[in-house]
Amino acid sequence: MVLTGTEVKSAKTGKIQLKESYAEILDNEAWLMNAHISEYSHGNIMNHAPVRKRKLLLHRSEIDKLRVETREKGLTLVPTRLYLKGGKIKVEIAVAKGKKFHDKREATKAKEMQAEAKAEMARRARQ
Repeated sequence: MVLTGTEVKSAKTGKIQLKESYAEILDNEAWLMNAHISEYSHGNIMNHAPVRKRKLLLHRSEIDKLRVETREKGLTLVPTRLYLKGGKIKVEIAVAKGKKFHDKREATKAKEMQAEAKAEMARRARQ
């Protein structure tokens, strides 16, 4: 991953959030989008922007393979973890399939039922 100096220092201290981020292939290059790396606490006016697109360093064959999977099969590239190896910060990317609408509805329904059951148990415990 291509990072600036303050991004590296901030990432090494663990101030990175991959929750809403995803990877994308644009113009034969791989990019990490929406990853939040907090500003470095001892940075100056040249500190980095917390959310910006960051270039991923991949071999051409890897980029071509990921492009085929995302374009033809309709899959998404999701960063799963960030780690340090040999002085370099690396990101692990997974190829994932999104939920269908009916799957989302079922997950929401199950979550609501679980919340209702928990509330009922708490109410009974108070009595």
